[in-house]
Amino acid sequence: MGALRLYATVTAGGLRRYATYRASTVAGIVTNTVFGMIIACAYLALWDERPHLGGYDQAQALTYVWVGQALYSVMMLGMPNGVEVELMERIRSGDIAVDLYRPVDQQCWWLSLDLGRALYQLIGRGVVPLTVGALVFPLALPHDVLRWLAFLVSVLLGCVVSFALRHLVAMSAFWLMEGNGAAQMYGIVGTFFSGILLPLNVFPGAIGDLARALPWSSLLQIPADVLMGTHPRRGVLGSFLFQAAWGAGLLAVGRAVQTVAVRRVVVQGG
Repeated sequence: MGALRLYATVTAGGLRRYATYRASTVAGIVTNTVFGMIIACAYLALWDERPHLGGYDQAQALTYVWVGQALYSVMMLGMPNGVEVELMERIRSGDIAVDLYRPVDQQCWWLSLDLGRALYQLIGRGVVPLTVGALVFPLALPHDVLRWLAFLVSVLLGCVVSFALRHLVAMSAFWLMEGNGAAQMYGIVGTFFSGILLPLNVFPGAIGDLARALPWSSLLQIPADVLMGTHPRRGVLGSFLFQAAWGAGLLAVGRAVQTVAVRRVVVQGG
């Protein structure tokens, strides 16, 4: 119970920390809303030409756009810019050596901090763009409270997968000393395979099967499908299990990499 209280406090601290950047939040809301309008108009033209593309009707496609804008900063769907950046800097500077002496689980500490960040971004930068989108466009948003609760569970699981991926990127700094290259590569791959450009259901053939099987599909595609009820193959429970399996697996890999790094790598400046 003591550990749970500790990490809950860290999560709350992460929320308060990001809540101090109010100007950045307002700028992010404007950016996500404007980009949502642009992408939504492009989707309208595309779905006019190709109705039911990817199994979505036009309202579902528009809903996907605005869910993507609501989750963009929550899941770090573009370039990573969350706690992993601070972690990489602490590894580079050697300050991570001080962290390792603290009587806490390092991975859980950073995960808790990142969940606080994600919660604030969901409230601060997610609600307004989705609301604006619903007012301007005909979206396929559910009226069932249970569907919204399932969506929030899927978002939580997606946040864990997102952190686990970015934690692995941060761990590369133990060997590279400078993690910007790995972060940029992650941003390119993540942008493509997360579905923020186009729904993964649109991807054809083997590339589509691969995209939907990779962990990045847990960040946007699956939460959007859970919200809209467009998951005939997996269902809600299957979607949760898919996300949970990737989250647990990636966290386990990250913990193993962290263990090897702590034992075998000399931290620069440490």
